[in-house]
Amino acid sequence: MAIVTDEMRSLIGMESEPRSSEPVSEELLRRFVHAVLEDDPVHWDPRRASESRYGEVVAPPLFPVFAFQRAPGTPDPFEAFAADPDDDGLFDMGRTPGLPLIDLPVKRVLNGGSEARFHRLARVGDVITARSKYVDISERQGGDDNPMVFIRTETTYTNQHDDLLVVVTQTVIRR
Repeated sequence: MAIVTDEMRSLIGMESEPRSSEPVSEELLRRFVHAVLEDDPVHWDPRRASESRYGEVVAPPLFPVFAFQRAPGTPDPFEAFAADPDDDGLFDMGRTPGLPLIDLPVKRVLNGGSEARFHRLARVGDVITARSKYVDISERQGGDDNPMVFIRTETTYTNQHDDLLVVVTQTVIRR
């Protein structure tokens, strides 16, 4: 019995509304560089960065993916654990912001991998915009004869000048 319907397949190509970050600040970039243990001074030392081919401090390549912070006044997703310690945290797994959640009768969620194509590095002051779309929704039978649904999304990150920064394709496997 097929799980993926024509209605689900009709979502392929559907694009989210653009969502934009706050301007990249020196503080946000500093915190990110520390968190990922980035040791290249081009990402944190203005003097060394000025001597580089970039001429100024630039963000690490994957920074745009993490530039989006929870908006002030919105609930902390971890608060759900205080109300329900048995919550498995999967309520939103496999969901891409701005795209409708595909309702499937399968419960497990697996990371099927990510691919990134880098074009240019973000800089302090950039406002990063992300647009996501479904690029494929398909189904296969697993080795245990249970269905597996593969959902591929592509998110494009640009700056305020519409310069392409990075394109990330993610695959989520539901089974």
